[in-house]
Amino acid sequence: MRMMIDTAGLTGNETVLEVGCGTGSMTDLLAEKSGRVIAVEIDRHLMQIAREQLQRHKNVQLLSADVLSNKSTLDQEVRDAIIKSRKRFEGSYYLISNLPYQVAAPVIINLLMEKLLRPDAMWVTVQAEVAARMTARPATKAYGPLSILLQATGQVSLLRAIKPQAFWPQPEVNSAMVSWKQEVNKCKNIRDMKQLKKMIDLLLGHRRKKIRNCLAKVAVADDAVLILEKLGINADARGETLTPELFVELAHSLLHR
Repeated sequence: MRMMIDTAGLTGNETVLEVGCGTGSMTDLLAEKSGRVIAVEIDRHLMQIAREQLQRHKNVQLLSADVLSNKSTLDQEVRDAIIKSRKRFEGSYYLISNLPYQVAAPVIINLLMEKLLRPDAMWVTVQAEVAARMTARPATKAYGPLSILLQATGQVSLLRAIKPQAFWPQPEVNSAMVSWKQEVNKCKNIRDMKQLKKMIDLLLGHRRKKIRNCLAKVAVADDAVLILEKLGINADARGETLTPELFVELAHSLLHR
């Protein structure tokens, strides 16, 4: 926990979102280093312990909630807390969390999709499999929506692998610490995150299909081939071979006409 917080280089002026705060062990450290902490925990018994442990900190907002109202939507109370804090306080906004394994990917994707909710940076501990998806390169098995959205908006780095023995209770899988830092120029190139996500789902929803066949759902065949040629994309290739940058360009060219 200390390594992750130290790596973030907190200065005391940040808003930090922590998902799955448990009994508040890391929240306590975050509160000492940052300006404000929004800590979310679904388990009411753990939240009660956290409230008792953290009552001395005036800069901690504890939310007893499921961070996701459904797979594609953040809980409204969590959304409101993030937006209110960003409007009220100066400084950066980070996600620093030992993310619960079952919600790690959808939480990250939902935060990326909306400008007001998108962190300036993330430092997270996730299941090793999720870390592989976050950092995956094109044409690899782990490459998918999580890889593309993170890499289309910033820089992802694998910081270290973590064995199960580092946790209590001990999980049955390996974990990894990953960082992501938003790159403003990359984000500016994305006109519409929803359209980008639509293009990603379209091309990766049928991995064995050629790109030209996938695009038949959104464009006339001849138009699609011309646009692909202009972007230097082989129409007979598969979607998983495209870089995040090409997904962005293709979404602009085909879905914004």
